[in-house]
Amino acid sequence: MNKDQVKGRVEEAKGNVKEAIGKITDDETLEVEGTLQKTLGKVRAGFGDLKEDIKKSD
Repeated sequence: MNKDQVKGRVEEAKGNVKEAIGKITDDETLEVEGTLQKTLGKVRAGFGDLKEDIKKSD
């Protein structure tokens, strides 16, 4: 597991928490921020997954 995978999954988890808190508190801004952070985390984790796949194929 590389640093992009780890950091991406951490960001994804933090985004999930923010999104949930935003829904609970009816704070639309926090909910949108959480959704964005979660999405960016998924992208970074996916990039890390791709790097691992390339490394394994060498």
